[in-house]
Amino acid sequence: MPTNTLNGRSFAVDEEGFLTDRDQWSEELATELATLIGIELDEEHLAPLRFMREDSARTGVTPTLRRMQTVGGFDIKVLFGLYPGKPAKKMAWLAGLRKPVGCV
Repeated sequence: MPTNTLNGRSFAVDEEGFLTDRDQWSEELATELATLIGIELDEEHLAPLRFMREDSARTGVTPTLRRMQTVGGFDIKVLFGLYPGKPAKKMAWLAGLRKPVGCV
């Protein structure tokens, strides 16, 4: 299984770079990863990541944008503003979760 190393910390990833062991995740790691894609995490950015981790722990799957909206109460337009381009994929990557089903 491949690993990545960032600032001296190694973590297991899949072939697309998503963490494979959710226990290796921390908000500090998310903050460091975010800098690699030009995002500076603040509380507004962290709220959806925390929801994704909590929801995934309950359901066993990474939530989609639709679930983020219907269950988490997040405005999809706001998520696109916080995580431009492919927000579900970026948020899952930063939250230490697998890529959401249906995400290209």
